[in-house]
Amino acid sequence: MLAVMTSSLPSSFSCSVWGSGPGLLLAHGAGSDVQDSFGPVIESLSESRTVVGPDFPGSGSTPSANGPLNLDMLADGIVESAVQAGADSFAISGFSMGTAVAVRAAVRHPERVTALVLSAGFAFPTPRLRLAVETWRSLARRDPAGRELAAYLSLMVGGPDWLDGRSGAEVEEQLRLFAAGMPPGADAQLALFDHIDVRPDLARIRVPVLVVSAARDLLITPVHSRELLDAIPGAKSVVLEAGHALAAERPAEWAEVVRDFLDGVGR
Repeated sequence: MLAVMTSSLPSSFSCSVWGSGPGLLLAHGAGSDVQDSFGPVIESLSESRTVVGPDFPGSGSTPSANGPLNLDMLADGIVESAVQAGADSFAISGFSMGTAVAVRAAVRHPERVTALVLSAGFAFPTPRLRLAVETWRSLARRDPAGRELAAYLSLMVGGPDWLDGRSGAEVEEQLRLFAAGMPPGADAQLALFDHIDVRPDLARIRVPVLVVSAARDLLITPVHSRELLDAIPGAKSVVLEAGHALAAERPAEWAEVVRDFLDGVGR
């Protein structure tokens, strides 16, 4: 898989671009980056599209912000990344917290956004999701590279069946990756969960939307996907039998439903 362009301008997010064709902008999850959220599906998506992958402040090569993050900042930042990459219009694929960023981008930049794919995401965090994120932040502050945080994240993002199917060595490798992989901007990104509410934006969306629900998601449960589906006019839905980590558990299926939906929008 070859990134054809990588940039890190002082006024923008660091960004990689793959492939060619119609634009597809990626919005990753909190405490993650583009490679972590989407890595196993990027090659497939870029076979027929220009895939633009910006990293939020504090992730990848993007410096941490000087102050608190807000949703408008992230939405405008990813759109700017796509425009700088040469895409005047584009679909947006949002994952986890990136779904809220994608929704806000579509409302703030309707002249550029042609479609949305909202995977394992939410419009407004339920009390359970807030508790999960609060625990994540607390464990990370206490020991950001510790086994306790890594075990917690493994339990939350891995589907029960998928996690039970891992060998002892595979589980240990996952724990190692979680312990080593928290970006410096994770806490600032997770702090957004205290303020995100894009429910008023949902009825204003005027582009085709696909809601991808992870049926075994213990972090952002399917009730959030149903809220998105019910509130967005004309939204379609697909359910994948996976936990939150779609790219790890069901990369081929996830890429296929995204490609099929966007191809249909193109026709």
